[in-house]
Parts: sequence; C-alpha cells; structure tokens
Amino acid sequence: MIDSLVAFGVLLVLILVARVPIAVAMLVVGFVGYALYTGVTPALAMVGRIAYDTGLTYEFSVLPLFILMGGFVNHAGFASDLYTAAHSFLGRFRGGLAMATVVASGGLAAISGSSLATAATMGKVAAEPMRRYGYADSLATGSIAAGGTLGIMIPPSVIMVIYGLITETSIGKLFVAGIIPGLLGVLGYTAVIVVLTWLNPKLGPAAEPSSWSVRLDALKRVWGVLALFLLVIGGIYGGAFTATEAAGIGAAGAFIFAVMRRGFDWRLMLRILGESARTTGVLFFILMGALIFANFVNRAGLPAALSTYVVSLGAEPLLVILTLVVIYVILGCLLESISMVLLTVPTFFPLIVGLGYDPIWFGIFVVLMVEVGLITPPVGLNLFVLRAIVPDVSTGTIIRGIVPFLYSDIFRLALLVFIPSTALVLPNLMGR
Repeated sequence: MIDSLVAFGVLLVLILVARVPIAVAMLVVGFVGYALYTGVTPALAMVGRIAYDTGLTYEFSVLPLFILMGGFVNHAGFASDLYTAAHSFLGRFRGGLAMATVVASGGLAAISGSSLATAATMGKVAAEPMRRYGYADSLATGSIAAGGTLGIMIPPSVIMVIYGLITETSIGKLFVAGIIPGLLGVLGYTAVIVVLTWLNPKLGPAAEPSSWSVRLDALKRVWGVLALFLLVIGGIYGGAFTATEAAGIGAAGAFIFAVMRRGFDWRLMLRILGESARTTGVLFFILMGALIFANFVNRAGLPAALSTYVVSLGAEPLLVILTLVVIYVILGCLLESISMVLLTVPTFFPLIVGLGYDPIWFGIFVVLMVEVGLITPPVGLNLFVLRAIVPDVSTGTIIRGIVPFLYSDIFRLALLVFIPSTALVLPNLMGR
C-alpha cells in the first residue's frame, strides 16, 4: 500500500510540477512500479498486451464513434437553433436568457457527450445576446459554465464511456442512468437563476416576448436533436442495439443531419474526421496509460488494502462516500476531468463495490463529482473555456457567477447519495 501511495505522489509531482502529460506520467510510473514487482520483461509484456487490447477491442470503438457524432452535431449548427428555441419560450422572463442557455446546453448535451464542447459552443452562441440585453457578466458566464457540465451527465457521455470501459460496466445502462440526474441538473440550474434574479432583477433583465409563430418556427428547427437522442438512447433502452451499435448509428444520423442542414463539403468533412481522429488518439493514449498504472496499483495491492482498512475501522459506507466527495473536490481543484476518472476509479471501484454499492450508481456519482470539478477553481476547465470566449471578463467574476450553481450540485449530490433510485430506477427497468 505504501508503494502505491508513493507512486501517486510521484505521479502528481510529474503532472502538476513537471508538467508531464498525464498519459506519459501514468505510463512511466505504472511501468516502473510494475517492473519493480515483476521484472522488466513481464512489465514490457503487460504494456504490449494493454496497447494491443485497447486498440483492437471491439467495445472500445464506441469512443471514437461518439466523438465523431459530436463533430457532426457541431457542424450541423444545432446549438444556435436550440438556444433560439429556448430563448423564444423563456426570454420574456427575468433571467430568461440564462435559463435558455441552461436548457439549450441540456439539449446539446443529449447529442454531444462532451462538457467542454457544450460549454465552448454555448458560450459562442449565448454570451453575446446576454451581454447585449444587459445581463451581469457573473450570471451570463456562470450559466454557460454550469450548463456546460451537463455534457457529461446527459447521455451520450464520453466520461461514462471511459468509466464503463475501465470497470467493465454496461455503457448502455450508464447512459440511461444519467437521464434523471441530468434533467435534475437542468431544473436545479434553472431554479438557481430564478432565485438570483428574484433577489436582484438587475442581474438578468427580461427580453421582449416572442410570438407563437416564432416559437413554432424555432421548434421545427430542433426536431433533429430529439430524433437523434431518441434514436440512440431509445434504441439502447429498448434493447434494439448495444451502446457500440448506437454510437455507429448516432454518428451516421448526425452525418445525415449535417449534410441536410449545411450541405456536403469534402474539406469540412475531412477536417471533422481529422479532429475526431486526433481526439480519439489522445484519449486512447491516456486510457492506455491509466490501465498500465491501474495494473501496477492492483499488483501493489492498494484496492485490497483499502478495503481491509475500511473494514477494520468499521466505517459506515456513507462515511466512505462522504470521504470520496472530499477527495474528488480536492482533485477537482487540481486535475481535469478525464485525469480524475482514470486516476481514481481503478482504485476506488473495488472498494465501493465491496461495500455493496451498485457499479452503475457509482458511475453516476463519479460523473457528478467530475461535473463539480469542471467548475471548481482554480483548474475547472470550464473556467478556461469562458475566459477564452469572453477574455474581458475577469476570472474572479466568472467564479462568483459559478458559486450559486455549485449549491445546486450539492443538492443533486445529496439526492443521489440518500436516494440511489435517482440513478437506478431507469436502468433497473431495462433488465439485462
């Protein structure tokens, strides 16, 4: 166990101090640690086996397919149409444009799978209108950053795919489990905006109301979002196809919508394919490094030692979960989302399952904690996204805008911990 803790310390130093890429740091520390236990030859064999399995395992193909789907969705221009539709219904209320941002983010999340992509896209679409109508910068940026986190909770989700791959948990059930917590996130963030603008109406003035003809026209332009979501998630829930097959069908559907809405452009399509390939390559490299490091941690006996230690203390399972909340909040201040998942899940997963928690439930718990990490200073990635989009707004202003939305996440976390059916009711109805 001591060896594992030392390895974690070395890993954090390499990542945070030496600025070594996370994939390289995990690969090097994992390989060296494994070699010290088994020898160089078995360690090299382990690295080769993981590289081969990661690249050629059929289930792993779900990752590039969902990334490609997100690329086509962005090209199709659904984000601006979602925002326009939400704006037409909610804009006339105080804080309505911020509420429209959250609702549109939830809609985009249903076909994107990435929080950073959701935050960046919605930032480009929604920041300027809110500022034009006199919204406070804190509320405008806070709603965009918080809404962006929904990208990894509302399925499909890249983080859920990674969690499912490294824990061998059903990706389809993870997707379905994220629906209710994701909708609660939309409602919670909207409630925060309502309260803030009720306390201080100057934060988000009402816009002019839209006619029903405008609303209906806006709705006609977003039917593709609902169609793609129902196709992918409905097919998984109904048992028509697996998560991997759903990813392929979703990518094909997104490609068709992109061509229908924007026309076919070889150069643009090649760029989307190239960006998807680069993103996939980076993620696979990180995944390989994480699996190598996890092999070392398991060989060193850390998960078993943690389980034995917790049992010897007689700690309540709830106390263990609250401890993990603290750990994730601290890590969220230091690491980005994928690093958090890949560093912690291989270690904590055996412990949590040993305590009797459902693997699907723990997956949603991890995703929610990563959501919090995305807007936790100083390294919450959505903060950097907003700084790039509105460079004239200070980081302090963005942080002040985000804090109220964190209260909503705390409430959602309490619901998840004390009412596990929040995440499990839908996957339990799926059966096998």
